Amino acid sequence: MSYGALPPKQGLYDPAHEHDACGVGFVAHIKGERRHEIIRQGLTILERLHHRGAVGADPRAGDGAGLLLQLPDAFFRAVVDFGLPEMGRYAVGMLFLPRDAGARAEAQQVVEEFVVAEGQTVLGWRDVPVDNSGLGYSVLPTEPVIRQVFVGCEDGCVDQQAFERKLFVIRKQIDNRIRETAHDHHRSFYFTSFSSRTIVYKGMLLAGQVGEFYKDLSDERMVSALALVHQRFSTNTFPTWDLAHPFRMIAHNGEINTLRGNVNWMAARRESMASEILGDDLAKIWPLIPEGQSDSACFDNALELLVAGGYSMAHAMMMLIPEAWSGNPLMDPDRRAFYEYHAALMEPWDGPAAVAFTDGRQIGATLDRNGLRPARYLVTDDDLVVMGSEMGVLQIPEHKIIKKWRLQPGKMFLIDMEQGRIIDDEEVKASLATAKPYQDWLDKTQIDLFDLPSVVGAMSPDPDTLLDRQ
Repeated sequence: MSYGALPPKQGLYDPAHEHDACGVGFVAHIKGERRHEIIRQGLTILERLHHRGAVGADPRAGDGAGLLLQLPDAFFRAVVDFGLPEMGRYAVGMLFLPRDAGARAEAQQVVEEFVVAEGQTVLGWRDVPVDNSGLGYSVLPTEPVIRQVFVGCEDGCVDQQAFERKLFVIRKQIDNRIRETAHDHHRSFYFTSFSSRTIVYKGMLLAGQVGEFYKDLSDERMVSALALVHQRFSTNTFPTWDLAHPFRMIAHNGEINTLRGNVNWMAARRESMASEILGDDLAKIWPLIPEGQSDSACFDNALELLVAGGYSMAHAMMMLIPEAWSGNPLMDPDRRAFYEYHAALMEPWDGPAAVAFTDGRQIGATLDRNGLRPARYLVTDDDLVVMGSEMGVLQIPEHKIIKKWRLQPGKMFLIDMEQGRIIDDEEVKASLATAKPYQDWLDKTQIDLFDLPSVVGAMSPDPDTLLDRQ
């Protein structure tokens, strides 16, 4: 099997039915203090989630593992041989590339063409140093070439958020162009991340191999205030390099069991979708969700679009994974109106699913309304938060722990590192539910089918009047 390639649909096998059940966790500093220790702690969490991943007949072959970090600015300034703009004005794309030199050169040329076409600047390329001595005999033939592309932000992007949107549009165009190529090497191309805020180191690795494989992660100059980690167990499916987690914004434990409908509805919205923020760029990103991706990768694509379109991460997550609001008389009316209004815009992506998410400034987790995936967290007296599929992923002295709890069905846990605080579920949702007059909008635009006879009756003329007219 070639790198990163699920087999085509054949016999009783259909890649659309792929699901996974995995281990997920993160460690983050509430105040946003960046340390190399947090990367080490992330790798420790990963190693202790080893039992939640799969191992094949080859004992050194796993279904995939990785971690997402904040972009380590000082580290990159020390290791590249070209100049970098100020932090926030450049991005790093982490790329899996074909082993074939000709196909790799062609793919890199496509990357550079779209970066320039969208008004940005290619600053340079860097080979990512790896140690593949620990890879299994079945994994080595599938190992991609891993490189980083550095892209500078030009004056057309007024701020970092505008730059992030432009990077999203560039990456989607590159992905779609390479997917259209005739030769099979397009299956060996993948952006693990492309951002001015975050970077993802992942692969078809066992949990304990991530830190050994990527030499960057052992460098003391690599610092981050967060580390989001994932160990994959792809149930009855095929492991690939690209389908390892974390993805660009999320790491997921569970399954999206409404996936076919979710993907179809996203495709159906193409002609009716509009965005004042993305403007004409919106037309460049389709197909938004390519065929052959996992349920988690599809979800990540949908979340990316909503955030690029101007929704906050928490708002987007509430749209994609809503609480059980319908017929719930105990829910706050404003919150219920929020969910009812957004139900007309986005159908729920239902699990069982525990999803950790981040944009590099905030990090959090949510559990879908089924509540069938475990996720526990603790907070320490020195502003550290540890979340995992279970407790014990980090050894924290008991006297330092000021809170322990778990994610509950439909609830969200959010850390804002720029504000330096934890925002609880009630505050997050109350703030979003009262930001707009959702109930007024519903009252003005909805027609309740139960009220339809009376509405029609009020609109119909009196029969006697009709006779008089005749």
